Amino acid sequence: MNAGALKLLEMLPAIHRIRDAEIAKQRGLATGPLQDLMAIIAEQMDLMEENIEQSYDDLFIETCADWVTPYIGDLIGYESLHGQVPDVASPRAEVAHTIALRRRKGTAVVLEQLARDVTGWDARAVEFFADLGWTQNVNHDRPGVCYSPDVRDPGPLARIGSAFNTAQHTTDVRRIETNRGRFNIPNIGIFLWRLKAYPHTRCPALRLGPRRYLVSPLGHAIELYSRPRPPAEPFITALATPENVPEALKRRQLHDHLDRYYGFRASSGADPDNLEPSIVLYVDGQEIPRDQVRACNLSDDGAVWARVPPDDVFAIDPVLGRVALPDNVADPIDVEVSWQRGFSADMGGGEYERQPSFTMTEATPVTVAQEPGLADHTTVQAALDALGGTGVVEIVDNARYEESLSVEVADDSGIELRAANERNPHLLLTVPMLVNGGENSRFSLNGCLVSGDQIRVPAETTPGNANRLRQLDITHATLVPGHALDGAGQPVDPTAVSLRVELAGVTTRIERSIVGAVRAVPESVAAVVDSIIDATQLEGVAFAGLDGSGAGAALNAAQSTVIGKVHARSFGTVSNCILLARQAPADAWNAPVWAERKQVGCVRFSFLPWNSIAPRRYRCQPDSAEAARRLAPRFTSLNYGHAAYGQLSLSTADEIRRGADDESEMGAFHHLYAPQRDRNLRIRLREYLRVGLEAGLIYES
Repeated sequence: MNAGALKLLEMLPAIHRIRDAEIAKQRGLATGPLQDLMAIIAEQMDLMEENIEQSYDDLFIETCADWVTPYIGDLIGYESLHGQVPDVASPRAEVAHTIALRRRKGTAVVLEQLARDVTGWDARAVEFFADLGWTQNVNHDRPGVCYSPDVRDPGPLARIGSAFNTAQHTTDVRRIETNRGRFNIPNIGIFLWRLKAYPHTRCPALRLGPRRYLVSPLGHAIELYSRPRPPAEPFITALATPENVPEALKRRQLHDHLDRYYGFRASSGADPDNLEPSIVLYVDGQEIPRDQVRACNLSDDGAVWARVPPDDVFAIDPVLGRVALPDNVADPIDVEVSWQRGFSADMGGGEYERQPSFTMTEATPVTVAQEPGLADHTTVQAALDALGGTGVVEIVDNARYEESLSVEVADDSGIELRAANERNPHLLLTVPMLVNGGENSRFSLNGCLVSGDQIRVPAETTPGNANRLRQLDITHATLVPGHALDGAGQPVDPTAVSLRVELAGVTTRIERSIVGAVRAVPESVAAVVDSIIDATQLEGVAFAGLDGSGAGAALNAAQSTVIGKVHARSFGTVSNCILLARQAPADAWNAPVWAERKQVGCVRFSFLPWNSIAPRRYRCQPDSAEAARRLAPRFTSLNYGHAAYGQLSLSTADEIRRGADDESEMGAFHHLYAPQRDRNLRIRLREYLRVGLEAGLIYES
């Protein structure tokens, strides 16, 4: 009984409390009927009190409930936008800023703030008249503005054409609203960054040789991104600077602004002067201070790198993601790097919020950390063995675990192998990871990067003993397409299989994940949501039976991208997906996308090749042979490991970019609602632009 119920009970005459206790004793109950009644009344009073307190909070935009926001907006003439985006679903910020925005209506800082509020993306507004070059009047001179840029200053040269351009241009009379012209007197450019910077904190660097390390855990060249900082100035007073947006770092940029991007400290023993660095290097557990670090070109020069840092200097190449240590330093045992990775969405695991996706929240996890003493175990397999067939194994660091893993789930139980929230460990499999289970059992993998080999669900746990696993969940995880990447970022084995399900009756669910090719027996079921299945090439087999050509599991897919051929027993519902595949010359397949049973299921609001063998289609693309010749998804990159991997290019036809059932884009990034963000911003710009001005949206990433 809560304190409120006890207080109400104490307010009653003592005779009633005594009688109530006697009744409870006679009936063998813990509490009497009067005490139970007081508990119900107290509960309702608490709800009423909470409602009264919330009613007061609802008077203010900062504390009101989401449903109240539009009503407060009505009081100041705010008009709601159509197609609200979940990531920026509540227009609370825009309503709160409306009065301040209107006071400075039409200025660049307002347009920039508006873009951030409406889209949720980082933005910068540019008045292009300031970048026009003309003959100056002696009464109105512009110091430092010249027709020709200073070729001795490489910083501004690297920014030509970007949001932070300072070079002067001649007039461009084409309209900016059509994204053709830029530099003209009435033109305003709204630059937007669709990619975000995702942190990787103290991740082990991959040793390539003595004193040579790669930042990428997979060993490929990777661009390091800057960590965007909130503006230092108050609201609506200053435009964004390069340090306020996520962008791929260049060598010159890191060299010129090392204090902005690298390290917590300027020198050994100094107080922290940079609390939000983009890159930090640790050698044998010790942070390397800024005065010992240099940006450097560490490109290949034959069998070695082009540069060897001098004594006591640690070199970092942000373009290739490489680290070189000086010769006068002993070859270290441990090198770790904190860095930022560019990507489009919270998918595939990373240091972002994943708590709601955990399946076994009530179980006390058995923890794993590579450093002794920080957790219950130092290896993943030891933690799995300690569970006894049921429970949670939680990896609490970002270390690399090179192991051979095997999972045994008990009857009517489940095992969840997960990274701790906002952690992204690397599981480097030396042999296939076997998942076995008893009757009505379940295994979940959450938040891990898996490379080296496949995850396999065998039909038998041991010869003669059937595997009875019921469900396999892969959530916010990456099973590296091709098992691993080479130094150029290409898959080591383009035909490798990442997930192999040999057991009939099992249901495999893949959500917010990136996986390589999948093989599953036709008697199983696969459900794919907000994910990418990548066979590494369009002629490769992304989804099929165990032999790589026969029919695979029954497939249900929503908001996903499949790169490669598909052969399924049947389609349940395939919705808002992109199935991108083609047949090689003399291919034995009947079609690049092929469902054995066409009488069941449907494909809706999706792209699939025109010659696919599939159940009935509804509002799919292409919808005719003529459309098939001109319509195809275009991607910024289809190479896993690139920052813009899986991102639809802006040149993709609107039938695909806005072809989902809610007018968002098809494919794995449907949940970002990029077309709605674009449309909503254009609506707002018409309201806030001054008469005679035109604005265009320019995507920097």
